[in-house]
Amino acid sequence: MPRYEIIIYWSQADEAFIAEVSELPGCAADGKTYKEALANVEIIIQEWIETAKELGRPIPAPRGRLAFA
Repeated sequence: MPRYEIIIYWSQADEAFIAEVSELPGCAADGKTYKEALANVEIIIQEWIETAKELGRPIPAPRGRLAFA
């Protein structure tokens, strides 16, 4: 799986951790714990990529330091 940057933060309004992937528009997930949010967003990343392929849309290459790890 490509290594996209994931930003995880606590949302008081949602009372949950939010995980966002800014390189993939609309790609986000939440969870009651940090680990749950991370696990959920990893699934969403795969689904985002699969959907983009099915629709013939471009898939952005990961950028930043994580792309080379």
